[in-house]
Amino acid sequence: MNDVLLCPVCHSKNRVRQVPGGQVPVCARCQAALPWLHDGTDATFADDIQASVPVLVDFWAPWCGPCRVMGPVLEEIAREQAGKIRVVKVNVDENPRSAGQFEIRSIPTLLLFHGGKQVDSMVGVVQKPALLQRLAAYV
Repeated sequence: MNDVLLCPVCHSKNRVRQVPGGQVPVCARCQAALPWLHDGTDATFADDIQASVPVLVDFWAPWCGPCRVMGPVLEEIAREQAGKIRVVKVNVDENPRSAGQFEIRSIPTLLLFHGGKQVDSMVGVVQKPALLQRLAAYV
């Protein structure tokens, strides 16, 4: 992972390369928890689902209308739940091995991992309140 995450508190940009196990990314300037949202790949998937917080994986494609509806919802959740959840977006066209491993047949498909194990799945557009309610048991 080598992402630039924007701090919701001081608005500074933070380049995040690797987050040590058991930790969440924090702002280098103000130490606030950062929204942990990034792109996953077939090569990084096994590491992406390992985190000290629940990991919500969004299997999507850029040509998918419902996927484009879910994108802003997931960004909001990542910002609002900074330090409590990790959101990984996996483009199924570019990463078919990960999609095949979990038998993704429809997109968007959201898989929730806790402790590296899948604990929930949702297919299609999920309204933000319903998604937050399902996440509440793990956050």
